[in-house]
Amino acid sequence: MLKEWRLRRAVQRVKPGDGRPLKRFRWWQMTFRALFYLRLTEVDGRGTVYAVDVKHAGNSSTGQIEANLYRDGRHHARSRLPAYFPVPGGNIDVRGSNFGLKRCHYVTDKGTEHQLTPDRESAEGRRAHLDRAHPGLSRVIGVLSSIVLIIALALLLSQLLATVTEVEPVAQRIGTFTAPVRLPGWLNFLVGLAAAAASTERALRLRYHWLLDGGVG
Repeated sequence: MLKEWRLRRAVQRVKPGDGRPLKRFRWWQMTFRALFYLRLTEVDGRGTVYAVDVKHAGNSSTGQIEANLYRDGRHHARSRLPAYFPVPGGNIDVRGSNFGLKRCHYVTDKGTEHQLTPDRESAEGRRAHLDRAHPGLSRVIGVLSSIVLIIALALLLSQLLATVTEVEPVAQRIGTFTAPVRLPGWLNFLVGLAAAAASTERALRLRYHWLLDGGVG
């Protein structure tokens, strides 16, 4: 019931497009723009290319992060995130995170899901190309990203727990906890940077876990 209500709310947020042409992706836009494609067959059998364009910095006038849907190169619809665009045979589900996108999937009416194809020049496209060209290296990078986030989360939780139990009423009730590792401020900063880089790498693959990636956001 809750899922259906959220879906209806998301569909209601969709606004019609203005027909403007889709701008080509430029290499210098990698840090603030994502562009994905989906080819579908219309009811009449005609092939149509849909494109989802997201600027991570948000709309220049409203500040809200929006997803713009293009159909055969023309602006077809827009919605703030999370966005759910009705298309032939299903919907395009677009959701953001603190480090990029965590979903850009085509969800069919039967419930199957397919991730959209990133533009080759985008950061997501270059990461996907690395995965195809060097799958072994890609897996190593992915594993390292997860390890960095697990370590950062463990350090964060242990230091947070130690700080909380230093409060006298809490200490009297449950005792104190001493963090096994107490990092200086500059090293905590470096760990935070490493965690942000790891979450960004995962976002380029549209990988997201509420605890790992949400915990450093």
